[in-house]
Amino acid sequence: MLTKVKKLFGTDGVRGVANTDPLTAEMALKLGRAIAHVFKRDERRHRIVIGKDTRLSGYMLESAMVAGICSMGVDAVLIGPLPTPGVSYITRSLRADAGVMLSASHNTYEDNGIKFFSNEGHKLPDKLEEEMERIIFSGELDHIRPTATNIGKATRIEDAIGRYVEFVKNSFPKGMTLDGMKIVLDCANGAAYKVGPWVLRELGAEVIVYNDTPNGTNINSNCGALHPEIIRKGVIDHKADVGIALDGDGDRVIFADEEARVVDGDFILAICGIDMLKEGLLTNNAIVGTVMSNFGLEKVIKDAGGEFYRSQVGDRYVIEEMINQDACLGGEQSGHIIFRDYTTTGDGLISALQLLKIMRAHGKPLSKLCKVMEKMPQVLINVRVKEKKPLSEVPAVKEAIVQAEKKLGSKGRILVRYSGTEPIARVMVEGSDQDEIDQVAMSVSDLLKKELGM
Repeated sequence: MLTKVKKLFGTDGVRGVANTDPLTAEMALKLGRAIAHVFKRDERRHRIVIGKDTRLSGYMLESAMVAGICSMGVDAVLIGPLPTPGVSYITRSLRADAGVMLSASHNTYEDNGIKFFSNEGHKLPDKLEEEMERIIFSGELDHIRPTATNIGKATRIEDAIGRYVEFVKNSFPKGMTLDGMKIVLDCANGAAYKVGPWVLRELGAEVIVYNDTPNGTNINSNCGALHPEIIRKGVIDHKADVGIALDGDGDRVIFADEEARVVDGDFILAICGIDMLKEGLLTNNAIVGTVMSNFGLEKVIKDAGGEFYRSQVGDRYVIEEMINQDACLGGEQSGHIIFRDYTTTGDGLISALQLLKIMRAHGKPLSKLCKVMEKMPQVLINVRVKEKKPLSEVPAVKEAIVQAEKKLGSKGRILVRYSGTEPIARVMVEGSDQDEIDQVAMSVSDLLKKELGM
């Protein structure tokens, strides 16, 4: 699979090691100027919301972003640490012109990222990102210098957390509570460290919280959605009903059932999708997954009378396809789930509440709900690469993929793609024979290491 490599933007904004190109204070200032210019459509006063997660470098990038935005005559509204979907919500709620989230999601603290939202709370499409890149590298904004009262100002909203908590709770049925439910919650020392426990406790749950003491350097450090072993152990130790793990910016969620088995995004989509189909709540009977979604998910949705569509990897591509298909549910295996009736982007807490709602409504443990789907064997191998050279330009790898496709035939598939956020090539192989897909995946990944490995 060939992925276009842009100068700045990946699949989820601009990302890299903080204070190195492109995640420098200088570039953050330029991006601030660019986003202000793109969304400054008339002579009225404009506002852009800025949120962040708990990384040490967030202070540096936030200050630079504020300077860039204000230098273009646009006001900056700071809301502090809040999950990415919270920034999207506050942007819409304040009728701001755009939103900015400073986060590298599931990456460790050395990295950071800059994500942008439109006034409707959607991540920016490729064309708009490319326009921002063109503006930055052309230098066409260098002569735009508002002065005196035309310079923007920065203000801080103190109640953003409370506003977001109420927004999340409103996705849970009125009159239903989590009374009597014991939940283990891993906050990844990230942006949801306050709002996560707050939401669940206000709905009545007993919450055992892990990793809610961020110090600027411990975000995602052996915890959160990429390390479900924390909630698995917590469920056993505390005899909990369920474990919930969020990532650093709170836009994805992974569960552990009461028997400490991991429940990923494919299972969440299957459980919620089937339930919504039965209740007549699934618009056009459609669900959107990605090219990485397990075939078992596609099968169970189609067998139940639904339609299943696939998008590129990345929750912004999922939402674009959801809009195209007028679907209200979509997501990724990684735990980015979008309930479009409630929000415009992946939201770990809203997704968690939708699954907890089904557990509560049917009086069933999560392990029983998971029986709705049987996954096809799938293996995923990540290979760190020194460069993201187009795979079509690496003959040995290209040929290996062709041979793998022939070997798998109609009984399986292989997908090789670069991560949009890390120097990693991902090899995903799916099929009915576990030994065969293991062999195919290992063969292709070994070749990738030889040709492109670090």
